Amino acid sequence: MATVLICRRFPRLSRVTTFSTTAKCKAESGNNTSKQKKEENPETVNTRTESAATIQLLNPLDYRVSYNPSAYAKSRAASQQHAARNSGQALGDTFTNPGTAQVQHMFGTASPQALPPVRDALPKPKSKPVLEQTISALLSVAQTKEEAEKGKTEMHDSKEDPRMFQKGRPEYRSLSYDKFEPIETLPLEEGDSILHSVAVRKGSQSPGTITDYFCRLSRLPVEQHAVLVSELRFNTLCRCAVKNITLFSTSDLIDILKACVRLVVPPTHPLLNACENEFCRRVWDMNLDQLLLVADCWRCLERSVPSYLSILFSYANMHWKDLTLPQFVQLVYIIGEGRRSPADLTQKMENMILKYLDSFTLEEVGAVCLGLFKSLSGISDHIMRKIADRVSLQMEDMSTYALVNVLKMLRYTRMDHLPVMKELGKVIPARIPTINIQGIMHITLTCSSLHYFDEGIMAAVAMSLPSKVTYCRSKDAAKFLWSFGCLDYEPPNEEEFYSSLIEQMHRKLHEFRKFPEHLLTGLLGLAFVKRFPEELIDYALRDEFVQKTRSSKYELKKDLFTLSKSVEIECPSYQGNRLPPQLYEEVTEMVLNFAEQEIYVRPEIVEAVSLLQSMLGGPEYVKNHMILPHTRSSDLEVHLAMDGHPIPFNLKNPIADKKLKDIGVSLTDDLMTQLIKGTSNNQSSVEVENADRTPGQERGEEARTRRTGDRAAFSGGPLTADARLQVEPKLGRCLEAPPSLTLNRQPQGVKLAIQVSNRNHYCYCSKRLLGLHCLKRRQLQQLGYVVVELPFWEWFPLLKRTRLEKLSYLHYKVFNPALLSRAG
Repeated sequence: MATVLICRRFPRLSRVTTFSTTAKCKAESGNNTSKQKKEENPETVNTRTESAATIQLLNPLDYRVSYNPSAYAKSRAASQQHAARNSGQALGDTFTNPGTAQVQHMFGTASPQALPPVRDALPKPKSKPVLEQTISALLSVAQTKEEAEKGKTEMHDSKEDPRMFQKGRPEYRSLSYDKFEPIETLPLEEGDSILHSVAVRKGSQSPGTITDYFCRLSRLPVEQHAVLVSELRFNTLCRCAVKNITLFSTSDLIDILKACVRLVVPPTHPLLNACENEFCRRVWDMNLDQLLLVADCWRCLERSVPSYLSILFSYANMHWKDLTLPQFVQLVYIIGEGRRSPADLTQKMENMILKYLDSFTLEEVGAVCLGLFKSLSGISDHIMRKIADRVSLQMEDMSTYALVNVLKMLRYTRMDHLPVMKELGKVIPARIPTINIQGIMHITLTCSSLHYFDEGIMAAVAMSLPSKVTYCRSKDAAKFLWSFGCLDYEPPNEEEFYSSLIEQMHRKLHEFRKFPEHLLTGLLGLAFVKRFPEELIDYALRDEFVQKTRSSKYELKKDLFTLSKSVEIECPSYQGNRLPPQLYEEVTEMVLNFAEQEIYVRPEIVEAVSLLQSMLGGPEYVKNHMILPHTRSSDLEVHLAMDGHPIPFNLKNPIADKKLKDIGVSLTDDLMTQLIKGTSNNQSSVEVENADRTPGQERGEEARTRRTGDRAAFSGGPLTADARLQVEPKLGRCLEAPPSLTLNRQPQGVKLAIQVSNRNHYCYCSKRLLGLHCLKRRQLQQLGYVVVELPFWEWFPLLKRTRLEKLSYLHYKVFNPALLSRAG
């Protein structure tokens, strides 16, 4: 009987356990071996050598396919002519460079472009009935067509998609170049005749003739363009044009530039250098339509022209009041594609948006938002809200591409526009299966960035993503993991969802060397929901990768710190790489300095600390600090004995230390004897304190009296409203600790981590805690703390109430009998 192996690409992820994607499939012989037992502890392969990184998945025996990232690159005629991107391209548009050495990864599955179901990888019989073969062939053809159609929808053209708005008005024909405009094809014989004439006359043609030659040659069949551009006689024609560049009329020069667009002339070609210099010289003699058309041609050629754009923006600034609606939208598009925002145009752009907002088509609204987003242009909340108001009313009629562009700008401005988000929850879920992966990513990222949770949107994304996951760039996979982790949402298909994304992260390992921030983004998102893929974590914490993070434009040390400390707490069995101690110290100091300046001084925290000190007996009973610095938020730590009495533990009070340094102590023989042998006559520490009290300390007696009274008032059980009003604490009385309590030896009790939360800890308009704060509370509990929250919806309103009401609330929170039952 034939032995059949069934191997999953990934074992099911377990919660709060490290996870490795490298394992061995063992074949077991026997009469009934149709099922393969899952391995509980996959073996880990050492992947420390970066240049030879190989990741091996669970796979059927002898079934391997070499993964080559370049095999799945989009093949377009234009992109074939431009291997290198110019400096004007946005970060993240392209991740592979033809000049970069490719790293081969061996995977035990089919190619990521069309991963087959597990059943397709099973051994097949040597022969099939004719009917079964016919049916299989038909299904194969149908599947190939389906995959081809899916591929078309997934292939996002970052050069053409933003230009869809230009098809909405005829005026754009004079402002932009339409590469899809039908033109009559020139016969090859005629093209050869032109080139022959160029070779014979050797540059003696007139400017008009040269222009005509360029226009006619650009009509040759597309497949001949690459050959033509490398043709020696064509280069002779280009040199002739450069020699006579100043003799061309502006319209002729534009025609030559348009011919270069059709021929896909390389952006660094000498002819284009000469054209750019000449257009910069002629800017002030051209009209705005011509200036915008030339700028559009440069974009089509993928040539960065900062000097030309600077002059164009200066021209537009002087003629701002004359801009028509199409000219304005085209200008904003050019500004966005140039990735720079002219500071002197910002306010004028806002005025023009207000002027034309009701007249824009929905595609133009999307184009304006994309231009503002790409150029990082600041925009007022008032203008953004106006745009969002219109979109919320017409979202159903808006193309998904235009809508996603609006969401990008909404995310950039941090605009909490509830009508848009609610309408998004009605419109988008049904569209998700038809949206390409980058569009889905931006929708999901908008929800997480704005802390807006809509289960309908997130569930639709989760159900659609596994079948599309192989189209994810490293950035996409990381943002999906971050978004779901940030919103602390685990979908119904969570195992399939997370397994597919982690697998894609492994496939894109080579991209993380160039964009290390994406790997940390994805791993933090996973950590939020208690998932720790061991090999990816080991890779992220190795010295080589940590060094790469230093060259990133983002500050990544805090993310490394959060990841490493989380693994240390939640994955005690982890044996991989860890951050060096000096990096821990450096980041901890950075975080604590920030906390002292920005967090500890917040009014809601300062008030809670002050009242707790008064209620419990002094600063030694409360510590305002970061128990877990890697979670970047503060805690108010309080210790209680098993009988409910507070325990002093904050003995190194910085304020007390400072006072001691200011006052000073004289070292006498008697004091030295007491320090060495101990106090005589069993003198209590209270008596020593009273004996050494200074006038400066006595001046603080009034404040201590009030604090002691507050503590005495709430030392017993819960108080009724009437009792609170009748409380009159005795001056000088202090709540005494149980006889067994000493400062050196504390009885077993409970450690409280009191959280003073705010709105940023929760999803928008909800009480759903965000992923980072879920992680923090989970880890505090794992370290033995009992988390007590002062939620903002209770504590913030109390800040305006009486002191007694606030003390009563804190007493209820701290001395809740249920807390002691949780003590170990």
